Amino acid sequence: MTATNATVAPAQPGQDDSKFQIYVQIAMLLAVITGVETVVIFIPFAKWLIVTALVVLSAVKFLFVIFYFMHLRWDKAFCTIVFLIGLVLGGGTLWALIELFSVKDSLPLTSLG
Repeated sequence: MTATNATVAPAQPGQDDSKFQIYVQIAMLLAVITGVETVVIFIPFAKWLIVTALVVLSAVKFLFVIFYFMHLRWDKAFCTIVFLIGLVLGGGTLWALIELFSVKDSLPLTSLG
């Protein structure tokens, strides 16, 4: 019996460091956006402006997370399409359930007399 010596090629310096730095920078950006969201809640502006700002900031965070931390940026386009189809189906189901169980439909009927 002979044992084979499998050698692993050493990683090139800086190869994994660049991706690590990207992840750290995005994590810091997500932390800053979360801090801005927290501050925006307490600013005395119109409600529609606050809600719009929070939705936009949350969408930015969502896109960073799915494209970098879920690795969709480096995957094939098919994986991104499958993810987006599931997202649209889930969002449509959520919208349908909200409409189905909305307050106006769940109020008791008035007596007809």
